[in-house]
Amino acid sequence: MVRQPEHIYDELLVLDCQRGDQAALKELVGRWQKRLGRRGRRGRFALRLTGDPDAAADALQESWMAIVRGIGRLDDPASFRAWAYRIVANKCADWVRKNQRRRELNELITADSDGRVVESAEAELEKQDEISQVRLAIRKLSDDRRMILTLKYVDEMPTREISKALNIPQGTVKSRLYHAREELKNILEKE
Repeated sequence: MVRQPEHIYDELLVLDCQRGDQAALKELVGRWQKRLGRRGRRGRFALRLTGDPDAAADALQESWMAIVRGIGRLDDPASFRAWAYRIVANKCADWVRKNQRRRELNELITADSDGRVVESAEAELEKQDEISQVRLAIRKLSDDRRMILTLKYVDEMPTREISKALNIPQGTVKSRLYHAREELKNILEKE
């Protein structure tokens, strides 16, 4: 696997953080806040898991405290991404359990309309209706299945990293992805 420059830079920042460099920590937080938090097209992981902006902000704050406390014990700086996602996922799961209610994930699938040419208003309405149907179908999935689809297709994580983030074998990730897609397909076909 070819390592991307941004991943190498993150690894260097992690190593610097482990040596106590506060500027590196600030840079690392700046680079990852949006991805783990609740802003940006691909940066709503905590929000998607909790379905509540305030809960996402709280879970993210607790996650950063855990990340800062634990970064010195992170053995492999290359695994920072999966490790950080796992911490956020665990903090969000804690919130869901604490409040004993299932939350719908907001904006799981975001329609990217930038630069798109709409041939007709009718075609646009039909497309929006299809997107709404997919969103509703995704909301009917269990939290585990929504999470795994989110990591794969929204956060664009490879199977190996999902495995690390969820602390499950890669084969289990593939199996869960298959079953989540099949269930989603069945829900959409029924509607």
